[in-house]
Amino acid sequence: MCMNKVIDIQKAVAMVHDGDSIMFGGFEHIGSPRNLIHALSKTGVKDLHVIADDIGCVMRGFSQTLDSLLKNGQIASAKCCFLGMNPDASRLYLDGKLDVEFIPMGTLAERIRAGGCGIGGFYTKTGIGTLVEEGKETKIINGEKYMLELPIHAEVAFVKAYRADKMGNAIFKYTANNLNTVMATAADLVILEVEEVVEVGEIEPDRVQLPGVFIDYVVEAKEAVL
Repeated sequence: MCMNKVIDIQKAVAMVHDGDSIMFGGFEHIGSPRNLIHALSKTGVKDLHVIADDIGCVMRGFSQTLDSLLKNGQIASAKCCFLGMNPDASRLYLDGKLDVEFIPMGTLAERIRAGGCGIGGFYTKTGIGTLVEEGKETKIINGEKYMLELPIHAEVAFVKAYRADKMGNAIFKYTANNLNTVMATAADLVILEVEEVVEVGEIEPDRVQLPGVFIDYVVEAKEAVL
């Protein structure tokens, strides 16, 4: 078993290839692997199929998170909850230049969880009678209409935590967990960005929120405005 999963950020982003499906943890900039995203935006990798809460945002005039990949034309399609914080993403979508599947936030989290747990799908009422229902199998359960949602799995996941040991056992701060934990279970290759790496054993086992068994590599990167 590898006792040290820590690698350089450039080596980490070099593992992403053209056409990959890739998950990004975070809710806007909270819990977002911003340093990994910034490094990925410099690689030239393209045709990425993104799975995320949103496609970046612009705050006080500053581009945040996935907006850098969007501006570079690196995103081919997206499964996400909303675009409202990113005018460029909304414009591209409305102009038919960005392929987007909108997924209610709870449904997105559960579809990813299903992908990580090996669950074949689940029925939900969320989205019945809206565009979300179009083309999906429906079923009457106890007199009410439900639709089938299928699991989501990706080739790569970039996730973010506050601190991890060298084996990838990680803890979060406040609400920064969000989609990070479920995404770490639902990808073939999982790269964890943390602000601080410590030795194995320094994090008490009962404090671990994301077990290192789900993590392939760890990148240490201090928080910065990117």
